[in-house]
Amino acid sequence: MTPAQKLMASISNSLSIKHGLSLWCPHSSSLSRTLHSPLLPSGRSFRRRRYVVASSAFANENREFVIVGGGNAAGYAARTFVEHEMADGRLCIVTKEAYAPYERPALTKGYLFPLDKKPARLPGFHTCVGSGGERQTPEWYKEKGIEMLYEDPVSNIDIEKQTLTTNSGKQLKYGSLIIATGCTASRFPEKIGGNLSGVHYIRDVADADSLISSLGKSRKVVVVGGGYIGMEVAAAAVGWNLDTTIIFPENHLLQRLFTPSLARRYEELYQENGVKFLKGASIKTLEASSDGRVTGVKLEDGSTIDADTVVIGIGAKPAISAFESVGLNDTVGGIQVDGQFRTSIPGIFAIGDVAAFPLKMYDRVARVEHVDHARRSAQHCVKALLSSQTHTYDYLPYFYSRVFEYEGSPRKIFWQFFGDNVGEAIEIGNFDPKIATFWIDSGKLKGVLLESGSPEEFQLLPKLARSQPFVDKAKLQQASSVEEAMEIARISLSD
Repeated sequence: MTPAQKLMASISNSLSIKHGLSLWCPHSSSLSRTLHSPLLPSGRSFRRRRYVVASSAFANENREFVIVGGGNAAGYAARTFVEHEMADGRLCIVTKEAYAPYERPALTKGYLFPLDKKPARLPGFHTCVGSGGERQTPEWYKEKGIEMLYEDPVSNIDIEKQTLTTNSGKQLKYGSLIIATGCTASRFPEKIGGNLSGVHYIRDVADADSLISSLGKSRKVVVVGGGYIGMEVAAAAVGWNLDTTIIFPENHLLQRLFTPSLARRYEELYQENGVKFLKGASIKTLEASSDGRVTGVKLEDGSTIDADTVVIGIGAKPAISAFESVGLNDTVGGIQVDGQFRTSIPGIFAIGDVAAFPLKMYDRVARVEHVDHARRSAQHCVKALLSSQTHTYDYLPYFYSRVFEYEGSPRKIFWQFFGDNVGEAIEIGNFDPKIATFWIDSGKLKGVLLESGSPEEFQLLPKLARSQPFVDKAKLQQASSVEEAMEIARISLSD
């Protein structure tokens, strides 16, 4: 097996559980049983530790609260600290990025729009505009007395001394620590061309800027991966009028969520826009010119797909190398936390992509890589830290995507999914533009996906998924339209 095959197989295996993209949830009964025991060691109670700091200028090395990471979760956590009047002179955010926290989903959506089609740019999508909140620019953090340490990631933690060390050698003592470091992109090995010029991964603004620079000079784009990143980047490439091919080893797009029938609808739409698919394909190596720039993707069958830009979207892994001593979850990855996002170390919390938390409604441990969870986990964690809140985080899995939304696009795509994609899938609609898929297990509605719904229909989805009502399957199958099917489901809530 080649290095590329091993990498793709590893990613495919780790993401094979059918609970939506990047929803990592084992069904082990032993794991489920551990959810009912306190995460903190027996006899130890959690108490927030405090350090006295000189002023909002942070004249010494002590910080009462430190957030490590500068993504979505950090931005929403900062807002919650401000709402509790506990930020000014007390909160420090340490990030590897050069920018204040922003709404990361924009990077594979509006940020990649062609330059003549009003692409998104900072400061337009700083947190917390994604949820209708205030735009938290760098000036906002200054006004709120929040210390921002940019481009200086944490490289080490001394738990006993409650001290962080950054890449520059700066040391920070913390009273309470929130780890919100997110994920890093899974990469192709260097020996098969993973670091060639023209090969791109997207996790931050710098990555997206580099890709945009390539798209502006490109003629043929190959996207590796048939998940969210692959679908969104390919749709953006269409807007640039580029020859675009998507390559992935699975049988259809977004295999961890879409049914084969649903995937076929989206694949046909992409093909109508000129996108080509190579499904079930294995990559041997990325080929390059003498100057080190990618020229094509060589497959295991010996064929080569020409490309001057290659985008790799094959998943991500938690960015936790500096925090392995805090306590990891070997099954789903990430840092193990309880329902308040407390780790096994008093005073240390983990939120967002890196948190392996109890998914209460399904009674299992999960790690969710999604902006909605990043926002909600941040808010829940900070409220638990600063107030008397004691209830367990009760998250409802939610995923969505928006593509082809740039000006001049003949059709915009927007779908949402809530719940669990288990049981029998019932598909209603003709994708003209609506289509809905309902997952029924033991008579109960477990999950629902809706494309191009009305605001009222989209608002109904989380109610259905959380309530899990009994639904008349035969009646649902006979529905003549998405609207009729949604009404049948709505009525089931009151039965």
